[in-house]
Amino acid sequence: MHSHTLDDWRHDHVFLGAAHDRNERRTWLVVGLTATMMVAEIAGGTLFGSMALLADGWHMSTHAGALAIAAFAYRFARRHARDPRFAFGTGKLGDLAGFASAVLLALIALLIGYESLVRVFQPVAIHYAEATVIAAVGLAVNLLSAWILGAGHDHGHAHGHDHDHDDDHDHHHHDHDHNLRAAFFHVMADALTSVLAIVGLLMAWGYGWTWLDPAIGIVGALVIAHWSWGLIRAAGAVLLDAAPDAELGAAIRARLERGDDRIADLHVWRVGPGHHAAIVSLVSDSPLSVDDYKMRLADLARLSHVTVEVHRCNHSH
Repeated sequence: MHSHTLDDWRHDHVFLGAAHDRNERRTWLVVGLTATMMVAEIAGGTLFGSMALLADGWHMSTHAGALAIAAFAYRFARRHARDPRFAFGTGKLGDLAGFASAVLLALIALLIGYESLVRVFQPVAIHYAEATVIAAVGLAVNLLSAWILGAGHDHGHAHGHDHDHDDDHDHHHHDHDHNLRAAFFHVMADALTSVLAIVGLLMAWGYGWTWLDPAIGIVGALVIAHWSWGLIRAAGAVLLDAAPDAELGAAIRARLERGDDRIADLHVWRVGPGHHAAIVSLVSDSPLSVDDYKMRLADLARLSHVTVEVHRCNHSH
């Protein structure tokens, strides 16, 4: 008979997303693109005397900072994935970075909205030709960045769960990599502001509708604020260990509550993209071993860490 040692019962708590390394590389690439475009816009604004370009360059610097937060979060999570100081690993660090980036995105929306309102009442001179060219180049960079991030967008989840294919969309929703989503929304916000800026500049240039530029800025600020609020809610729920997936909880109950076995207490929470943990307290007239109950849950691929405690209790049902 094989004798078990303490090491046989120990296990890692590495709950990083399936595409963690790939998403980290993509994010660093986008940081480089965004920082390059930021320098170009600030230099162009200074050279051409365009406050619009200068303002957009500094605005892009906030996105570059947010993207850098996302990239460093990936690196830190990877390097400290097995650090025992983190009780359930570093899989939720991306959610923390995503929440911080979402707050920054909300502040950007607020600043864009404020600046747009100021310009409604205090119009400024615009260098249309230079501003339009730089905005078009910025749009191209943003679309390239969105494509780079979008190639891995929401593919950092686990597969192979036991539910029907019709439930895939719901599971993918719960398995979002919020760090990647935050980075994606930042470049999309930049792309949106570039598109709106181009439309506003061309209309103002061609028809003299100078009021359209700040009006479109207000619309853009509202859209970005909407994206930010959705990400704050999603990432915040994970950080607060809100029950992320009712269907996973129901699947656990369906597998464990058989015969006289009943669940007295169940906690399910997300510990990383595509990874969930569960603590289950079972009562039963004739309890089985802990390993038997764990085997019932073995085919739930997204359930990465399970703790089961069993109590004998007559008439548990």
